[in-house]
Amino acid sequence: MAFSFSRRRQVDLPTVDRTVAALVFPEAIYKTAPWQPRELVETGLRQWLRCCGAALRDDQVIGMPSHAVDEAWHGFILCTQLYASFCEQAYGRFLHHFPEGVGESTQNHGTMVEQLGRTVVAWSLVARPGEECVLWDLDRTVGVEHAWGVDARHVAAVEEQLRRASPN
Repeated sequence: MAFSFSRRRQVDLPTVDRTVAALVFPEAIYKTAPWQPRELVETGLRQWLRCCGAALRDDQVIGMPSHAVDEAWHGFILCTQLYASFCEQAYGRFLHHFPEGVGESTQNHGTMVEQLGRTVVAWSLVARPGEECVLWDLDRTVGVEHAWGVDARHVAAVEEQLRRASPN
């Protein structure tokens, strides 16, 4: 999965965080995301939307690590007025979604492994102190039949690269 962005105002991550936290998701977004516990899927969706803010800010394309969250995001997108308003408030622009092979996702944004690595980087930019990311293994946790995810070794390797690159 990829998304598109256009250059406008700079994305402000604290604004993204506040806007995501204030979201009240309608029941409709779960029509194709029936997995339980729903609160965990919602947490994953909120974390994904925060990662998208970091990716937009840094002009990066990230990969979707969870089928359950992807389905909830699709449901959110279908609530067009709410979704458009959220995007404008959070990102200052509309966050487009391009399923694989459609639209701008046909550009070379690297492999899915590379995109998922950038998702790990985005998470490192938006995670609150002590907050764990539920996205990496959410599908297995909620029982998605053909689970997506990010292998813990891949997450650890990307995090180690970030630590080595950090000037601290």
